[in-house]
Amino acid sequence: MLSKPATMLLGLIYEKPLNAYEIIKHLNYMNVKWWFNIADSTVYSTLKTLEKKEYIIGTTEKVGNMPDRTVYSLSDKGKDEFIATLRTSILKFNYDTNIFSIAAFFLNTFSPCEQRELLQKRLKALQKYREGIEKQINPLWENEVSAIHSANVKRMIDLVDAEITGTNRLLDSCNKNA
Repeated sequence: MLSKPATMLLGLIYEKPLNAYEIIKHLNYMNVKWWFNIADSTVYSTLKTLEKKEYIIGTTEKVGNMPDRTVYSLSDKGKDEFIATLRTSILKFNYDTNIFSIAAFFLNTFSPCEQRELLQKRLKALQKYREGIEKQINPLWENEVSAIHSANVKRMIDLVDAEITGTNRLLDSCNKNA
């Protein structure tokens, strides 16, 4: 599975070939820094790593009097890894919600039918996860643990509920576009 920065960059490159400067401009335009802070230096180092792993292919271009620039496109290997990472990120719950947020940005990678299918599977997994947490909560258990521990477990339910709400919102959007 790809790292969060690698997933974000491959998603942008999947949409169209870009150079590092264009990627940084896209990230700024998307206001990514407010929910996933990815430094410019991380963009450059992640691109180098992705190129070494043969997930992207860099082509040097000369534009007028400007210095040479490298435009990156996805290799078949990179495309396969990106799509596999998206699927995993959608179908599994992680308390680091940025993982799913990044995947949600690139839902259009999939057909509308597959988008709905993946999101419905995510809802089932989230509901199962929520039910598992709820099984832990009972009066006997709450008497044996600290109030902070009990509150933290209930907070975890709140986080799962927020993911269920957000996933339903995405599913509704997919259904409207169908």
